[in-house]
Amino acid sequence: MTGVLTGFAVVGVAIITGYIIGRIDLLGETGGHVLGRLSFFVLNPFLMFIVLSDADVEMLFSSLLPASAAAAVAVFVVYILIAKLAWRRPWGDTVMGALASGQVNGNNVGIPISTYLLGNAAYSAPIILMQQIALTPITLAVLDALTSGESKWWKAIVRVFRNPLVLGSLGGLIVALAGWEIPPLVHEPLQLVANAAVPIILISFGMSLHGQRVLTTRGTRRDALVATALKLVVMPVAAYLLGRFAFGLEGHALYVVVVLAALPTAQNVFNYAQRYGVGYVLTRDAVFLTTVGCVPVLFAAALLLGT
Repeated sequence: MTGVLTGFAVVGVAIITGYIIGRIDLLGETGGHVLGRLSFFVLNPFLMFIVLSDADVEMLFSSLLPASAAAAVAVFVVYILIAKLAWRRPWGDTVMGALASGQVNGNNVGIPISTYLLGNAAYSAPIILMQQIALTPITLAVLDALTSGESKWWKAIVRVFRNPLVLGSLGGLIVALAGWEIPPLVHEPLQLVANAAVPIILISFGMSLHGQRVLTTRGTRRDALVATALKLVVMPVAAYLLGRFAFGLEGHALYVVVVLAALPTAQNVFNYAQRYGVGYVLTRDAVFLTTVGCVPVLFAAALLLGT
């Protein structure tokens, strides 16, 4: 249990720091936007390269990967059906709501939780791989097409593979698969820049909370609440059922899959909303609600499944 509290203390201090910075207007009106662009184009690519290049290949492609992917796809589909068929939401808002429902915080929260609760930071690597190598290119291609008005889907795909975030992830995966060891002379400077990604993203998110009250913006409350329920309740349950009955997981492996599914919505989703100007309030509210709400869910998972 101490591991859960430690992981969330790390995240909470950074978010509170960002809120204070926003409250005293330390960085001005454009501070949050600048930090968001810095994270998206520079810091996150370095982080993804370091995390994936240092990961164990067997862990990356373990049975945790398909089970986690199946749970994510299940909640994506549920949210999209609700948003499009019942609410008639635009595609941009629908995509961001689906991401808020199923893209987990494998880095900022996942790494400390994997370290302190599961006993190994590498447990978060498969889900980071899935999200950065498969989900991120698809997501960015769709958002590029929706926000740029690009009618030719293949041009959006080409633009995605010029995106620094995708390039960093692919580079890290190639290094891991090839078994290359990055010399300290290169690795340490890259690690230094990568280490800045998590606190800067969390501080940027904390700044966005100043002057805003969660679930007060009309037209997005229902979306945020449904995304939160899917993330905190439906996804962990789906991970348990799929992991146990579809993929034959049990014991510690099943526990790991459920804990990963119970992680809060990724701050990267909010970062995408900042970058593309869609679903900003929805993702901000969902990130906040799931970050707070996942604490009891993780405690429950540890009590019921912890080995």
